Amino acid sequence: MLPRAFLLFCLSLVCLSAQATSVVFLNPGYSNERFWVNYSHYMQDAAGDLGLQLEVLYGERDANTMMSNARAVLERANKPDYLVFVNEQYVGPEILRLAEGSGIRLFALHSTLTEEQQQRVGGSREKYSNWIGSLVNNDEQAGYLMASALLRGVPDGSELVAFSGVKNTPSATLREQGLHRALAEHPKVRLRQLLYGEWSQQRAYEQAKALLPRYPDVSMVWSANDEMAFGAMQAAKEAGRQLSYTALNNSQKVLQARIDGDISVLATGHFILGACALVMLHDYDAGLDFAERGGKDQTARLLRLVDARQAKKLQARLARSDIGLDFRRFSATRNPAMKEYACSIDELLR
Repeated sequence: MLPRAFLLFCLSLVCLSAQATSVVFLNPGYSNERFWVNYSHYMQDAAGDLGLQLEVLYGERDANTMMSNARAVLERANKPDYLVFVNEQYVGPEILRLAEGSGIRLFALHSTLTEEQQQRVGGSREKYSNWIGSLVNNDEQAGYLMASALLRGVPDGSELVAFSGVKNTPSATLREQGLHRALAEHPKVRLRQLLYGEWSQQRAYEQAKALLPRYPDVSMVWSANDEMAFGAMQAAKEAGRQLSYTALNNSQKVLQARIDGDISVLATGHFILGACALVMLHDYDAGLDFAERGGKDQTARLLRLVDARQAKKLQARLARSDIGLDFRRFSATRNPAMKEYACSIDELLR
């Protein structure tokens, strides 16, 4: 017969587990899509550090599936404490409408409602009081930094083509805006064409294969992610062209391409954004409102350029099963006097 103390200890563990703050993340990506799967993996790491219970539902890049997942969560008898959504394909307002009065607190991640959408339905903590806030990347700045680095020192009259993501995705739109801001500072550089490669290597390859012969003087490719950069690179190699490329992501392949010099400019850091959002929700649940530490709607300056040396360090850290980043260190529960959040990948680059 088991000792009474041991039984009480086990019971206390069960009770603690049952009381763990629960979060459902409506992941918009494919369930086999490397970026979004890894994104969720880092969120699970953070949830473990913070004592949160996290469930991930994949939207398979389909608006109907995303909405079906949202409805299923809202219809549960045992609802989660928090529902984290992405305004991919502009589904945010409908999710907010459905969740009104549900008792679930909502948080927008990665892409929040556009200015136009917020003019119609209001911002966080306004019409929908259970929408408590948002956290997005510095996507416009990333687009600008990539383009500025690519264009630095090029001769007047140089030409480039650009590959953006999905047209109705806020992060793609913001990265494009950054590109155009940089181009405005280099008026003698010509953007020949901007295409929507839909984040896909195959799609960008097919587009570049048709596009590059039209523009024999193009020497640069600005790409909003790594897959599209690799698609354009494949088409250029088949055509015997040597071009300079930007990319944005954290895959082992793109980090190696930056190390080898095949990618001239690489931006990364956004892969821990979801984990940083869980830090904010953990603090909010503990009575430390993130609105008092940077505002209810925040932009994390995670995206940054990395050189070949930094890419090598990051590649080694991300190849580990545990990248060794304790997300509790970013929490206000560790430092209640903290004025703003400073979630970053700096530690992974040391």
